[in-house]
Order: sequence, then structure tokens, then C-alpha cells
Amino acid sequence: MARQIVIEYTETFHQTYRDLTEEIQKKVKKQLRFLSHNPSHRSLHIHKLNDEWEFYVDIHYRCFFHQKGNVYTLLAVGKHRLVDRYRER
Repeated sequence: MARQIVIEYTETFHQTYRDLTEEIQKKVKKQLRFLSHNPSHRSLHIHKLNDEWEFYVDIHYRCFFHQKGNVYTLLAVGKHRLVDRYRER
């Protein structure tokens, strides 16, 4: 039996999500469905970036998270400038 994925949301994630357009929010929701059912789904392109992980929302947007076991804690979502912030750590 596959283990159940738990997705937790930080306040920063909620804030950055609210700043997105409705179109991008829909894409985030779609990717979160993939994450919750199959973190290995090929459209997520999950990879490690320093101490965080990221997955693709689309070609321009990324979502950052911590992962411990089956718990995925979403940190923030946004454009590549967000990626740059995480790479500078």
C-alpha cells in the first residue's frame, strides 16, 4: 500500500499564492493534485535546490517546499526571482 502524502502550507506560501493570477493559481492546484497522488509525476520536475526542493508549476513558475518522509511543507510559489532567492542561500 502506498503511503499517503501530507501537504502542509506555510503562511508565506499562502501570501505568495494569493499574489498569483487566477490562471497560475489553477496551474498550482493542478500540480498539487499530482504531488498529493504521485510526487514522481513527470510534469512536476521535482529537484533539490540547497536545503529546499522545488517543483515546476509551468515554465516560469516554481513552488518551493521542504520534504520529510511523506510530509511536504510548501514554502512559497512564484517566478524565477524566487528561484534566485533560494539559490543565494
